[in-house]
Amino acid sequence: MAGTKQIKTALISVFHKDGLDKLLAKLDQEGVKFLSTGGTRQFIESLGYKCQKVEDVTTYPSILGGRVKTLHPKIFGGILARRDNEGDQEQMKQYEIPVIDLVIVDLYPFEQTVAGGASDADIIEKIDIGGISLIRAGAKNFKDVVIIPSKAEYDVLLDILNKKGANTELEERKLFAERAFGVSSHYDTAIHNWFAK
Repeated sequence: MAGTKQIKTALISVFHKDGLDKLLAKLDQEGVKFLSTGGTRQFIESLGYKCQKVEDVTTYPSILGGRVKTLHPKIFGGILARRDNEGDQEQMKQYEIPVIDLVIVDLYPFEQTVAGGASDADIIEKIDIGGISLIRAGAKNFKDVVIIPSKAEYDVLLDILNKKGANTELEERKLFAERAFGVSSHYDTAIHNWFAK
């Protein structure tokens, strides 16, 4: 089928690690390569899986106290490149941009931090920038990319993987994109409400 895409490389950047192990096990079984940063990468490697560092792709370390990790053309190019666009594909070769087929994100817990009575400074640090950008990029390019915008979608993806391996259909990717924009919208609304209080 024309709309079928195989997942070969997954970028994983999550705040909460619970529930991720089952998904990683199945993705690894399907031969999917992992790409990650910081604590998520350490978690993946602690389970015995190989995981490429985002820093090795971008040639930049995590900077500004972790505020900037994934925000780089080699990462966003890998997500946003159109697989059927000759110009995009040529630029990917030219700039050595890796193809990223699956993005798994779990955002910083902004609402929980506010509810916990944290200081304004702590609350501001829980405004996710990289994660929300990854979600929007993956959702925008749903034609080619699977976006998992929260741990609520882990089991949905796991079900697909168990039924047909690392292959997804266009309608499935579109549904994940719809849910991704739902997550993004809810998150930004919560931030807006806090600023407007």
